[in-house]
Amino acid sequence: MKTSKNNKGVIFDLDGVLVDTGWAHKQSWLDLGEKEGFSISDEFFYSTFGMQNYMIIPMLIGRELPREDVDRLADWKEQRYREIIADRLEPTAGAKNLLEDLRTSGFHTAVGSSAPKVNLNLALRSADLRNCFDACVSGEQVEHGKPAPDTFLRAAERLGLAPKHCAVVEDAVQGIEAGKAAGMPVAAVTTTRKRADLAQADIIVDSLAELTADNFVRMLKNHG
Repeated sequence: MKTSKNNKGVIFDLDGVLVDTGWAHKQSWLDLGEKEGFSISDEFFYSTFGMQNYMIIPMLIGRELPREDVDRLADWKEQRYREIIADRLEPTAGAKNLLEDLRTSGFHTAVGSSAPKVNLNLALRSADLRNCFDACVSGEQVEHGKPAPDTFLRAAERLGLAPKHCAVVEDAVQGIEAGKAAGMPVAAVTTTRKRADLAQADIIVDSLAELTADNFVRMLKNHG
């Protein structure tokens, strides 16, 4: 693990936090359902948003499937998602200003996402955010997806920081649980969930535009 002269970091989820992709993920699941003959409700979609496909697909189908079938369905869904988002993404409100403020204030920043690496890279490139981060961790780079802490622990490791020196920004219940399990304070944004659903977070905002580096300084101090 590399060591860092700056001993604080913020790890961002991707979908619903840095970029508004919920609509595209939902459409790609609907398209998969139409192709394969199953339906997906709004309730199911939002309750599983932020989880990895290998967890979602058996829940959606209602039974365990051979790994090759899960992979086939997941690959089709993700390819459809990439087609939908190509050249159509913008950073969420306040994202770039917050990232600049964090960098100016001596924070290291990372992305910790359940998305496949190809999706993560495409989304960051499409939203012109790729150069804003010191490290990125994608879904296939950890053994256990959110709500397990692996994603955020790996991101902290890549930043050269102890988990207690990192904070998380999430929009999903599973992501908040993952951040807490990693021993990190969590800021939640209400982009894909109701405020009441995010009650475990240390701070809840409606937009990244409401956050500054000072918020994370205080969160880490209080957490410590």
